[in-house]
Amino acid sequence: MTARDKERDLLNRCAAAAKGELMGAADQREANVFRLASMVLRPRLPAESTRLRVASEQYFHQHPAELVESAQVVRNGWVMSVPRLRDMLTLQLRLG
Repeated sequence: MTARDKERDLLNRCAAAAKGELMGAADQREANVFRLASMVLRPRLPAESTRLRVASEQYFHQHPAELVESAQVVRNGWVMSVPRLRDMLTLQLRLG
């Protein structure tokens, strides 16, 4: 699986959580990306942002030690960049 494939899959999971189709994150990576996505979507898509935040919080309630700072999400390579995450997820949510 290429980096682009992984990114696409993660964006699809983020979009599903943002739409309320997915109730929680599957792992640490998803939970932290959902949390970051909720922060960057808040001004533009507040309802979707809330759903992502709740999905991440459910995971962190069970695994509090797995929460990392937003900058660490990028350093870990879980997302390429915050603006890219925001733009690609916003586009996917508005089109889908």
